[in-house]
Amino acid sequence: MTWQFESEDETADSVHLGSFPQAGVAVVFGAGGGIGRALVEAIQAAGIFKNVVSFSRSTQPAIDLLDEGSLERAAAFAADLGDLRLVIDATGFLHDDRQGPEKSLRQLDAANIARAFALNAIGPAMVMKHVLPRLPKSGKSVFATLSARVGSIGDNRLGGWYSYRASKAALNQLVRTAAVELGRRSPNAICVALHPGTVSTALSAPFATAGLEAHPPMAAARHLLAVVDQLTAEANGGFFDWRGQPVPW
Repeated sequence: MTWQFESEDETADSVHLGSFPQAGVAVVFGAGGGIGRALVEAIQAAGIFKNVVSFSRSTQPAIDLLDEGSLERAAAFAADLGDLRLVIDATGFLHDDRQGPEKSLRQLDAANIARAFALNAIGPAMVMKHVLPRLPKSGKSVFATLSARVGSIGDNRLGGWYSYRASKAALNQLVRTAAVELGRRSPNAICVALHPGTVSTALSAPFATAGLEAHPPMAAARHLLAVVDQLTAEANGGFFDWRGQPVPW
């Protein structure tokens, strides 16, 4: 099935998120990053949710993707505030001063591959483990994790970026599998992977390409939330870009 959504205009002041029951709880994991911060601000501006909860390494409680206990505590903290209606995992790792995207096979390093998988696949899987069972059994609820088009196997034409591509492909499979289980428990709940496009953040800055369309974080957040708002239960287990168009697995 093909999903087509109208994305929010970049100049719009806010998104409405009117498809969600009011007075629920919205949560953003990875709120310390550029997209994460923008998502929190845009969700708060919508005024739909009773509580908007931010989690990062510097919040209380703090989260660490390599510490499952911290993720469990965060999920429990948010659920204690009310029904979890929107949970977005905005975490992600591409590069730091220790490693970056590989251009060829000879650059592969086992420890670096394992680290990419730990941060881009295993960490988000642990978030799903502790969030999805806490989603309400009735009414719309959404768990969305930020994946990447380069994690698409079917869309891979350029090669390179081995660890990042493979870890995001693993994330996509985890989302798809978790969505099947979620659908059996909560027919109105939705678990999806989202590609935010190229966003002007520290993550993408070293790899910016001349002529490539890059969105500021707030515009990216509004696009993603416009897609989330229009998702229905039939979209459960899908992989969509910031326009709402399906991305090949």
